[in-house]
Amino acid sequence: MSDAVVMIQVQLRFFASLREQLGAGERLEIPAGTSVAALREQLCGRSAAHADALGPGRAVRCALNQQMVASDQTRISADAELAFFPPVTGG
Repeated sequence: MSDAVVMIQVQLRFFASLREQLGAGERLEIPAGTSVAALREQLCGRSAAHADALGPGRAVRCALNQQMVASDQTRISADAELAFFPPVTGG
């Protein structure tokens, strides 16, 4: 039996202040079954800017395929689009 990890492609997009810190986004290869929380943790390990923008305690919202993610434990599917953005404030 093979123990090979199945990898999937996803599209990341960053908006508002996150875009200013991290750029518009990128295509990324991740292990199948990765959760939104695990992806954020992985991204935080990339650079100080990523850790500052996406780290624990940072108010960041995520949409998966244009639907708001209700739980950080949501699993990411192949060819998914993940959008990260700060909470919207207004008045």
